[in-house]
Amino acid sequence: MRFTFLLPSDNFTGGARVVAVYASELQKLGHQVLVITCAQDPLPWRQRLRALLAQPTPVGPLGHIALSGVPHQVMDRLGPITEADVPDADVVIATWWETAVWMHGFAASKGRRVHLIQGYEAWFGPQVLPQLHAALRLPNTKLAISRGLAQTIEDALGPLDIQVVANAVDLQQFNAPPRARRQPPRVGFIYAHAAIKGADICIAACALARQRIPELQVLAFGTEAVSAELPLPPGTQYFYRPAQQELRAHYAACDYWLFGSRLDSFGLPILEAMACRTPVIGVPIGAAPDLIGQGGGVLVKNESAQDMADAIVALCRDADAEWQRMSDAAHATAHAYSWTDATHKLLQVLNQTVS
Repeated sequence: MRFTFLLPSDNFTGGARVVAVYASELQKLGHQVLVITCAQDPLPWRQRLRALLAQPTPVGPLGHIALSGVPHQVMDRLGPITEADVPDADVVIATWWETAVWMHGFAASKGRRVHLIQGYEAWFGPQVLPQLHAALRLPNTKLAISRGLAQTIEDALGPLDIQVVANAVDLQQFNAPPRARRQPPRVGFIYAHAAIKGADICIAACALARQRIPELQVLAFGTEAVSAELPLPPGTQYFYRPAQQELRAHYAACDYWLFGSRLDSFGLPILEAMACRTPVIGVPIGAAPDLIGQGGGVLVKNESAQDMADAIVALCRDADAEWQRMSDAAHATAHAYSWTDATHKLLQVLNQTVS
């Protein structure tokens, strides 16, 4: 089959990474793939989006698509992507609400229309909601990256027949051998300034937990320098913009990983930590209920540092055998589903739903 993916730009966001992985996996299966992106976009709203998602601004023109080596067509303008820019194909996949609007006017020869929904893209406030909701209501096959995301959208808009094809992680990059629990215990989380990422909740939870476990160690990494407005707990081991190949060691150096996000479509750090045998203490956002609910961690109340702290203390005081069981369950959950599995599911859903 011939697949065309439409992106606003190539960058280092998680959404671009997902498209790059799917394009690569489809190629491995013998399909023809083309990713079309607009020219690199210096507009303020793109910069705000990167900041909101705690992503570093890329240096130079490269992004996940370019680095993946898949066939990539970069337009000489910011958009929109028009029918004239797109070759005939069997399936055309929009990956952002604007690209779904652009895709809607294409001729049938450009492919059966699919909207890969990677977020409820209302990050810039109520002014975008009318356009976003109109885009989500367009007639096409809708795929969401988590059950929680599909539920959030259908709670707002009513039934839209959204199918779910969950994200995976690179199971070679994120893996770790069995290990014993540390003494003293250590927890970790991702540091980001954006309030939606919930680093402040994790920081407060660590402070509260240390009132009962003073020896608790803390590790964090992130793409932003630590600010005076959001200081890390004293003695935190912080890794600023670590290389991708270093991430597994950081996850595996912790006994528990904290996930306090206020808004997340999936929550890839949950899966990355679990793949490295680190149980997760997290809020029920994105895919957390599905992933953590399988025994590789515990769910806590939204925006409750106290609840997260209570869980840290309780789990650190649990028997070593219980931690080992939870660590094994986390690893088993993450490694039961690969990007190859996700790609096969994507094809299965398309075969079932696209006429």
